[in-house]
Amino acid sequence: MSRFTSFALKENIADRTGTGSSARSSVLPDISDLSACVHFSPHDGQIWLADQRAVLLNLDAMVALRRELIEANGPLKARQILFRMGHAAGTREAQVAMKVRVDRPQIDAFLVGPQLHALRGEVFVEPVNIEANVETGEYFSELTWRNSAEAEAHAASFGGSSEPVCWMQIGYASGYTSAIMERAILFREVECIACGSPQCRIVGKPVEEWPEDYAAQFMPRRSFTGKRVGPSIDARAAEKPVSSNVVGTSPGFLGAWHLLRCVAPLDTTVLLLGETGVRKEIFARALHSASSRSKKPLYSINCAAFPETLIDAELFGVERGAYTGAHQAREGWFEAADGSTLFLDEIGTLSPTTQAKLLRVLQEGQLSRIGGTKTKQVNVRVVCATNLDLDAEVAKGTFRADLLHRLNVFPIKLPPLRDRRDDIPLLVSHFLHRFNKKTGRHVTGFTAEAIEALLVYEFPGNIRELENMVERAAILTHDEEPISLFHLFSHSQISNRTVFKPQTTGKLGALSYADERIATGDPTELVIPRKLSLGEIEKLAIQKALASCKGNISEASRTLGISRSKLRYYIQKQQSRSQ
Repeated sequence: MSRFTSFALKENIADRTGTGSSARSSVLPDISDLSACVHFSPHDGQIWLADQRAVLLNLDAMVALRRELIEANGPLKARQILFRMGHAAGTREAQVAMKVRVDRPQIDAFLVGPQLHALRGEVFVEPVNIEANVETGEYFSELTWRNSAEAEAHAASFGGSSEPVCWMQIGYASGYTSAIMERAILFREVECIACGSPQCRIVGKPVEEWPEDYAAQFMPRRSFTGKRVGPSIDARAAEKPVSSNVVGTSPGFLGAWHLLRCVAPLDTTVLLLGETGVRKEIFARALHSASSRSKKPLYSINCAAFPETLIDAELFGVERGAYTGAHQAREGWFEAADGSTLFLDEIGTLSPTTQAKLLRVLQEGQLSRIGGTKTKQVNVRVVCATNLDLDAEVAKGTFRADLLHRLNVFPIKLPPLRDRRDDIPLLVSHFLHRFNKKTGRHVTGFTAEAIEALLVYEFPGNIRELENMVERAAILTHDEEPISLFHLFSHSQISNRTVFKPQTTGKLGALSYADERIATGDPTELVIPRKLSLGEIEKLAIQKALASCKGNISEASRTLGISRSKLRYYIQKQQSRSQ
């Protein structure tokens, strides 16, 4: 749900007394808080905007892409594609506006989207008139655009246009504002430099207030009937899992999820591959829940948890007197799972004898209990999982090639967490919400530094390690406070990789999270050389944070893991004490 209620801004451009870029940006908040949300991680080949991955796109590439789209699909289809690309970006980046500038006027928070345009070099957005009321749904805005990269790209390809061409940017503005307003808002470009105008100018209002033929240029009007944010055009959202325990929107995750959705309704044997901690069992449960066998429970067994002498009896059952101590007949997991799904984890640890018996069950659907002579027919769907390279195990002679061929009907490889970093913000929010609900606590979230450090950490233990880190950090964090960097990591864990952040000069400055941790300190390792009062410690911490951030209160508050307003309160309290 949007945290916005109502906001307004009116600016008469003709009345401005200043000139140049400083005058044009007179109504815009300082952008340094947004530039602090951007970091470059060249060691991983990644750029992050807050908790969302971004890329830099060469303008020549945009020129080539635009030309290809228009020549291959025609201008109408190309317009729709580019609009939807921008809409998806705007919808997702509205999430950034929900999180930053929480202690600032709502109009400053709303202008996050327009200012991100400038930060990425797409266009300089100049608000002229904005009137919005989220509760009533009323919205109207007029903005001017300067230095539109999209208009320049179109002019470079086609020499100009008889109609406005900033389609992707119109989509961004529409998606961003629709998400903020919780209703479908559509923008229209009424002036464009590609048409010979000195600047681009756009107007936004609810989609139903536009002529139907205009809305149809981008998508049919029925697509704008979304109750909250209008058109749903994010391809990843269409693949979003319905299971409350399966979280992710990264390309690697969605690829695996798409395969799971395809095979779930069938009875095909599935082999889940992936490193320890990628949560293969959760995928197995999701697969079972989406199958025709979901009315019965899923049966799970970890093959590595049983000694080699007992695993056969566990899987296939045992007859009375089969061996010493077998005082009564007992069914195995295959019989118990008849008509349902059996999940066999750590399948690569089975002995050659058990592998042979499993192969027979998979091929013929029949089994014999240990010590028995009768065969039983079973109808079991088998889902297996392993963190081993089974091809390598076959080469070593520890795994049967014919069993691998039988299991490998439909393999699904689950990516490690380091290959799906886009999902880290979603996962930590999910784990923290579950922790708060389970314990009755109210830890409010994560500081920007904490999220950024998580995005560059390698996670050798994958999702299981991340979940444990969040729980430990939440235990150490007070209610109504966010989890900070030193709550998450011990000094030995923190990544020593260097990332780069844009500075106000436009240059990139280096930041090492290991150095940052040393600078901020770990409260569990803090050594106080002499007796200090709590107020003196508080004063020293604030002075150190302000000094390291060169007096920037917003950046210092993020370093300390508190809100900007709370830091101002502490500063004022210290000033009153010293008077």
